[in-house]
Amino acid sequence: MTQRISLLGSTGSIGTNVLDIVRRFPGKFQIVGLAAGTNIALLRDQVEAFEPEIISVATDQLAEDLAKLLGSAWTGRIHTGREGNIKVATVPSADTVVSAIVGAAGLLPTLRAIEAGKTIGLANKETLVMAGDLIMQAARANKVAILPIDSEHNAIFQCLGAGRRQDLHKIILTASGGPFIEKPLSELWDVSPEQALAHPNWSMGRKISIDSASLMNKGLEVIEAKHLFDVEIEDIEVVVHPQSIVHSMVEFIDGSVISQMGIPDMRIPIAYALSYPRRLRINLPRLSLPTAKDLTFHKPDFKRFPALKLAYQACKQGGTLPAVLNGANEIAVDAFLDGKIRFPEIGLVVAECLERHTRKDITDIETVLKADISARMQADSVVEAFELRAKQKLGLPK
Repeated sequence: MTQRISLLGSTGSIGTNVLDIVRRFPGKFQIVGLAAGTNIALLRDQVEAFEPEIISVATDQLAEDLAKLLGSAWTGRIHTGREGNIKVATVPSADTVVSAIVGAAGLLPTLRAIEAGKTIGLANKETLVMAGDLIMQAARANKVAILPIDSEHNAIFQCLGAGRRQDLHKIILTASGGPFIEKPLSELWDVSPEQALAHPNWSMGRKISIDSASLMNKGLEVIEAKHLFDVEIEDIEVVVHPQSIVHSMVEFIDGSVISQMGIPDMRIPIAYALSYPRRLRINLPRLSLPTAKDLTFHKPDFKRFPALKLAYQACKQGGTLPAVLNGANEIAVDAFLDGKIRFPEIGLVVAECLERHTRKDITDIETVLKADISARMQADSVVEAFELRAKQKLGLPK
């Protein structure tokens, strides 16, 4: 039976890899919906290659431009913005929705897809970071499976098959440590966005590459894992593994540690999520352990990676704080990429926003969205203060 897929975030790193898997297995998968942001040139190529029923882009102007590229047949059929993403996520013909939009923008479309009864291939960790309890409640109520696509959570998902859930002792998330794992702390103040984007092992989008460099990405994954696998935050350990060969592990109560290993290529977890419980022969290079040589592991340094500590703290306190953590981080990452703040100030912006926020319990999605908006406004204010301070130090005009 052909699996019909609606893909949110089709022009990003995960999205293009999803389409590569679909392309490799004609007849197994069919793309019925594509949602993208601003890369309409690539989206045009995807539409022509996969012929979806429905598509969406970020703005009305982009929709007009895309319609010109695609021709008159698509006039009036291209949707936009959040509502466009939701339309793609809930298109009736889709069996599976792959949620690969970057950031908080993926939350509502993913929730609506769950409410529509779609199987979810989850690559948007922010959905569970911001509203994990609500999302998992909705999945249970609608009898929806959430299959993780992130390499770490996909690895944990596979490892858990080696034993009973009641025998699980802890989850061990691996982190590469990013490009600055050995750089002296004093030098982090001078790193450029280009240096931070140069991940040593993975090819990823801009935002997730910066998060990987700060280890905020791992902090978000800790929160995601708590909700996805229904474990306590104290039962999730992070270890730095620079080689990115062991993608994560689980330890059972008898001391057995089960790991999932492979080359660092996102098509492996994507293929498993799309074909679960079967596996696909995707003809990628195989892992050679003799070639891999030494595999090392060590504890993360919270002084080097304060973002990870902030994520643990936000998760322990719960409520709206994880949503604030995420929203403030998105603003801070954009500010760093735009040259407004320095790399260590990403964590400082997030810490300041968490400190200023008054925690609230989450009872509905509106509470989450309000916390997200508030965090972004607060982060903009903190970034502006950092910019002003930097100008004053240099004697520049305000």
